[in-house]
Amino acid sequence: MSRLVFVTQAADPSDPVLGATVAKIRALAARVDELVVLAGRIAPAALPENCVAHSFAAPTQALRGARYATALTPELLRRPLAVVVHMSPIYVLLAAPLARPLRVPLLLWFTQQAGGERLGRAVPAVDAILTVDERSVPIRSPKVVPIGHGIDVAAFPCLGEVRPPLRRLLGLGRYAPVKGWDTALRALVELPEASLAIHGPMLTERDRAHRPELEALAAELGVRDRVTFADAVPYRDLPAVLGEADALVNTTLGNAADKVVYEAAASCLPVFAASPVFDTLLPEQLCFEAGDPHSLASRIRDYDAGAGEALRARVEAAHSVEGWAGRVLDAVNAAASRG
Repeated sequence: MSRLVFVTQAADPSDPVLGATVAKIRALAARVDELVVLAGRIAPAALPENCVAHSFAAPTQALRGARYATALTPELLRRPLAVVVHMSPIYVLLAAPLARPLRVPLLLWFTQQAGGERLGRAVPAVDAILTVDERSVPIRSPKVVPIGHGIDVAAFPCLGEVRPPLRRLLGLGRYAPVKGWDTALRALVELPEASLAIHGPMLTERDRAHRPELEALAAELGVRDRVTFADAVPYRDLPAVLGEADALVNTTLGNAADKVVYEAAASCLPVFAASPVFDTLLPEQLCFEAGDPHSLASRIRDYDAGAGEALRARVEAAHSVEGWAGRVLDAVNAAASRG
């Protein structure tokens, strides 16, 4: 019987940050006899019938780690195909001493620009680091395997062709300086008929401090009445929010592979993005210079329609959750053959 262990912080479709992980769980479960999910928070009703779920939720980090190890150990003794850790190198570090003696492959899915010391320590412990694109993980290693983003395309119906002028602009993501929202606000000065709605969580003290800074900047620029600063969108509500927009604006700095860019593209919505990682998804007329509001405003003004269906086709071809799950299993099999 084929069995795979999947580790994540939350397996809950209502989570505004990790809600999309449930689609990945379902796609993996469709390819094995049993998928064991270890997570801090779990919504059991959202998981497939062949999932066995264990929560390691606890009030302290030390206790979470202990409960995680306690839940993982008996699953490793049953010799799964592999352990796949989602986004959290700490769970790789805790699993490695348990998985290595049993020769169970250990893989990490990671897509953030900054990995910190734990990601560096996780590199020698894993068989592979799975990511969207070679540039979407802040390390260079032969262990890095690009496999696309894993978007549940069926959850994002095509909105049809959006034609200019693009007036209702949408931004989705944390209120963090790295998200570059100041660039979007400054671009709005050059787009007098446009409005901007930003929806995002505040996960850190810096995030909580940055939102008032953005509100003050909007007032200083004279665009405050055309900007909405809102909270994060629950994953289940995301298609409806995308449906209310004319275009998505993604101003994140660096080699970002923000998932919402692919989700908006799957919805046939024009997406304007700065990260070079999107050069295989977006045509040149939808890419702008990071940190340059004039470049962004120019791209929005000059948009002449026609991108929507092509964007969705590119997501389906290279970034669907079904294709993602298949490539995860390919990487698992490759790791097993080397082991």
